[in-house]
Amino acid sequence: MMNEIISSTNITVHPTEESRIHEVDFNNLVFGKKFSDHMFEMKFSEGVWQEPVIKPFGTFEVTPASNVLHYGQAVFEGMKAFYVDENTVNIYRPETHHERFNHSCRRMCIPETSYETFIDALETLIRLDHQWVPKKNGTALYIRPFIFASDNLLAARSSDKFTYQIITSPVGAYYAEGFNPVSLTTPEKYVRAVVGGTGNVKTAGNYAASFLPAQKAKEKGFTQVLWLDAKEQKYIEEVGTMNIHFLIGDTLITPGLNGSILPGVTRRSVIALAKEWGYNVEERKISIDEVFEAYEDGSLKEVFGSGTAAVVSPVGLIEHNGKTIELDREKPGEFAQKCFDEITDIQYGRKEDQFGWVHPVSI
Repeated sequence: MMNEIISSTNITVHPTEESRIHEVDFNNLVFGKKFSDHMFEMKFSEGVWQEPVIKPFGTFEVTPASNVLHYGQAVFEGMKAFYVDENTVNIYRPETHHERFNHSCRRMCIPETSYETFIDALETLIRLDHQWVPKKNGTALYIRPFIFASDNLLAARSSDKFTYQIITSPVGAYYAEGFNPVSLTTPEKYVRAVVGGTGNVKTAGNYAASFLPAQKAKEKGFTQVLWLDAKEQKYIEEVGTMNIHFLIGDTLITPGLNGSILPGVTRRSVIALAKEWGYNVEERKISIDEVFEAYEDGSLKEVFGSGTAAVVSPVGLIEHNGKTIELDREKPGEFAQKCFDEITDIQYGRKEDQFGWVHPVSI
């Protein structure tokens, strides 16, 4: 029988009887393939969140009439925790992630959750599964909180029941290129999101709708899609799995949060660092034509993406309507490298966290 223990906010914990960690090759981690021993779960019904529980990771039963399968009412977050030493694991910016999680919930008509339960669940999961946190540089424990509608009712309305879960996974690099420059192309006829829609929240359908253009981009030899705005197909918004930044002269330009762009947590970190280092920083509309003009006159210094999965991803090539921007395709630019080093040094505890971005967990 499993021993039952209680955490500080009355999360009931059922430890696994046998770990699966021996199944994992920590020297060859594939992103999102292996999952740690335990998961968090909490149900919403009759207007309130019920008692939370942590239990062994495993499958659960869903009926064919489950609301989420038909109407896609679901939100999620993507976070990471980092091995510091044998006594400490750092969670990166959990408050900011939880803030965005609740923002997504509000837009998708899902009940919000408390930060107290969220952080206690994360701390308890990490302590239970601390051996799953990979130790090599460039690796991390990926954390996936998500909530989905769980009513068994075929009706196009908000569910009355929800399931909230958190699972974790030891991961390596997100892109096959690692920290080497990626290539991007603008889609010929597809758009990602419109202002007033759900582009600024992490909801499942946003990603499903992007798969076809992303697949077409890969068939043409590109890493990902560079999305333009839906109305004019002119202004740059984001990449398929990350925000985008342009260093033009000594100014860091990032597409402004207009309601159709995801407010990335790493995006916020990059902007904060650029300001700290004395760069001019602009969050505004930037057209694809402006980027090509900056490339042609020599003022475009660097292009790079930012996101939880890849942290910082340099861009070596952009294709648009038959025209091409080619930057350094062999190595990252100086600014992207500096951002990557600074953020990862803070994440792994190699440098003092002057911004208060990490939440250390004693293990």
